Amino acid sequence: MEKNLNRKELAMENFLKGYNCTQSVLLAFEDLLPEENRKEIICMASSFGGGMGRLREVCGSVSGMFLVAGLLYGYEGPETGQKKTELYTKIQELAHKFEEQNGSIVCRELLGLDVKEQCPVPDVRTAEYYKKRPCKELIGMAAGILEDFINETEEQN
Repeated sequence: MEKNLNRKELAMENFLKGYNCTQSVLLAFEDLLPEENRKEIICMASSFGGGMGRLREVCGSVSGMFLVAGLLYGYEGPETGQKKTELYTKIQELAHKFEEQNGSIVCRELLGLDVKEQCPVPDVRTAEYYKKRPCKELIGMAAGILEDFINETEEQN
């Protein structure tokens, strides 16, 4: 983690560097992720930006929280029991915390867009783009929610 930046600030900085919303949150927790799979994890996260490939569905910052939670608390294999329930409980808790603060976890609703599906071409990142979009703040909020959640989970264990 970059010195003097907390995870919230780091996530917002990642977005300003050009990473998508999901990658920005994920990279703020890079030190907790498996080093040997870093490239694959970041590439996987690239498809979730813009509310999943710019479909404007689940907010990419929320997807970023979910990806980190899955990497930290997830299971492997065809789990159908308690482990799956425990993970889904965590995911729903993260979603509810984000939704409580923002009214939604859906990208288009957070951006105030009427249309569900957009052109797949991302907008050019200009100063005006950053001014009119709440994305940077949403990304920071998601990283803060996730950091608090991880700290609370560790305290309980």
